Amino acid sequence: MPTHNCDLILVADDDPTSRRLLVRTLTNAGFQCQESGDGLETLKLVQADVPCLLLLDFDMPGLNGAEVLKQLRASNDPAAAQLPAIMLTGHGGEESEVRCLEAGANDFVTKPINPAVLRARIETQLRLRSMRDQLQQQNDELEAFRANTERDLAAARLTQQSLIPQKPPVLANDWDVAAVYRPVIQVGGDIYGWLRMADGRTLFWIADATGHGASAALLTTLAKLLFHHGSVEHKEPADIMQAVNTDFRSIFGARSFMTAMCVALDPKTGSAGVVGAGHPPLLIARFDGTTEAIRSSSPPLGLLDKSDFAETQIELGAGDAFLLYTDGLFGAEQVYAVDGTPVDLAKTANRTALTAHALLARIIEQACSANGEGPLPDDLAAVAVKRREDVA
Repeated sequence: MPTHNCDLILVADDDPTSRRLLVRTLTNAGFQCQESGDGLETLKLVQADVPCLLLLDFDMPGLNGAEVLKQLRASNDPAAAQLPAIMLTGHGGEESEVRCLEAGANDFVTKPINPAVLRARIETQLRLRSMRDQLQQQNDELEAFRANTERDLAAARLTQQSLIPQKPPVLANDWDVAAVYRPVIQVGGDIYGWLRMADGRTLFWIADATGHGASAALLTTLAKLLFHHGSVEHKEPADIMQAVNTDFRSIFGARSFMTAMCVALDPKTGSAGVVGAGHPPLLIARFDGTTEAIRSSSPPLGLLDKSDFAETQIELGAGDAFLLYTDGLFGAEQVYAVDGTPVDLAKTANRTALTAHALLARIIEQACSANGEGPLPDDLAAVAVKRREDVA
């Protein structure tokens, strides 16, 4: 922020009599004054100690008032460049006023000087300077807050990235798994994962917490811990989801919630149990080109102390695939079929020859192109799991 002597007014006038009268008037009004008799001396005094305001005579020998102001406004010192300056001129009329303002003056006073008018103009400029300094201070504080927030988000991003699986799970060679995560900003409220259950099945899960940024990222961190904890103590996906709901609500009460869905897949048989809590429908793309949707049977996690988490059984044959995703994949304008299937998403998923990676890439491409040139409106996460076509 520019620094200046807040108690000092510099009076620059080559006429000693006029200068003394100005200093006496300002001193009687409670101001401290410093005197200068020419333009070069004025520049040196400002460079040594920037005053709070400059009273500058327009007509001075050598460097006149306009030339002094031109150099001050071009100064590398912000305090000098922004120094409030009131030009003193003996020329009346609009042309003189324009010359003063074009020279870079904040205001002007015509000679002979009316002390009351001069004091009023000085007080006005000092108030404006004070307001400008306060605004600059607020801008500096906002910039510091922004920088701190950016650092916090960067740290949260690294933390969240460490929680999101970087490699697909090790299943039998019959399965192909792909996943993607794209937050709106550095971090977001979506997360997914997979873990091996005690009975040999693999639990694929996905969650979407309320909000964005660091607070949402903290909820996703908690979600991963809760799903892992629930899978250790329970064997069925409905019981795991209930445990996650209980723990989540015990921490936040009803102040926060998140949607979630999980699929407990037996990779040997292709049987799977699906449980959803307020989450978008699980999409199943069959090898014959048809699609199915498994809707959530319970409200989002954290809303109720105890919900009826019903498990839906599905069978995945050769070439079949399922897709877990968050609502950022299709947005609020998506059209739904009667069974709850996102129509555009189902059309894209209806590509039987695609691998899980290619299927997911096609879906992401559609989601991005549908949003035009702008950024995605919400966090996006998806997991595609496909059984290979050559399964016996």
